[in-house]
Amino acid sequence: MSKNFPVAEVIVVIGAGGIGLAIARRQAIGKTLLLADINAPQLEAAATDLRSASYRVEAQVVDVTSRQSVKALAETAASLGRVMQVINTAGLSPNMAPVDRVLAVDLYGAALVFEEFGNVIAHGGSGLIISSMAGHMMPALLPGQDKALAHTPADELLALPFLNGDAVPNTLVAYMLAKRGNMLRVQAEAMNWGERGARVNSISPGIIVTPLARHELESEIGGMYEAMVAASPSRRMAPPEEVAAAAAFLLGPDAGFITGSDLLIDGGVIAAMRAGKLPTPG
Repeated sequence: MSKNFPVAEVIVVIGAGGIGLAIARRQAIGKTLLLADINAPQLEAAATDLRSASYRVEAQVVDVTSRQSVKALAETAASLGRVMQVINTAGLSPNMAPVDRVLAVDLYGAALVFEEFGNVIAHGGSGLIISSMAGHMMPALLPGQDKALAHTPADELLALPFLNGDAVPNTLVAYMLAKRGNMLRVQAEAMNWGERGARVNSISPGIIVTPLARHELESEIGGMYEAMVAASPSRRMAPPEEVAAAAAFLLGPDAGFITGSDLLIDGGVIAAMRAGKLPTPG
C-alpha cells in the first residue's frame, strides 16, 4: 500500500549572495529550497554548502533578464511542490554595470520575476524582492511615470521614454529609478498575486555588509557610503542576518495583512537625508 506523503513546500531564492543566503538559511529549514543565480560556480558552491548543513537544495542557473530563463525557473519550482515563498535578491549596484544593464537586471528582471512567479505561487504564499534605500532617495517622479513603472508590462518597460537615452544620465540615477520601480511594482503585483491568495512586498535595505557592499565601499564612491553611515542615527552598517529577520516576518503568517508594502531597513540614512544631514544624490 502506498503512503500519501505531504506535498513539499518550495522556497525559491534568486541570488546566491549574502542577503539571499541569509534568507535561505532561515526560511528553507525543512522545506525544499530552489536556489538560483546567474553565476554557476557561485551557485554550486552555495548549494553544496547548504546541502552539507542538511538543507534540501535544488540549484538552477537563471538570467533574470531573460523571460525564457525566468519562466523555466518558475516551472521547475512548480514541479518540486507547492511554491510558498519567492525571494528575489538579484541586482547590480551602480558601480558594477552601465545604465542599460542596471535597468535590465534591477527593473526589467524584477518585473519578469513578479510576472512569471505570479503564475505559480500557491494560495497562502508570499513573495519578496530585496530593493534598496536608493528608491527612497530621488525626488518625486511625475504621476504618469510612477504609474508606468508600476503597471507597464515587463516586456515594454525599458522602452519607456524617461528610461531611454540621455533621460538617465548615470548609473546612480538608473539604480534609483529601478529601485523606485521595485517599490511601485509590488503595489501593482499585490493585486495580481492577491487573485491567487498570495502576498508580495519589498524590503529596502541600507548598507548591508555583503561582498557587493564591499565592492562599493572600496570603489571611487566609497566615501559617499561612509558619509551615510556617519550621518545616520545608528552609525553602523548591518549584517545580512538583520535583513533575513525582517524577511522572515514579511514572508510569514504574522504579516498576513501586509501586501504591496515596502519596509525600509537603513539605520536611519533616509531620515538623515530628510533632515538635511546628507545631500540628495542624483
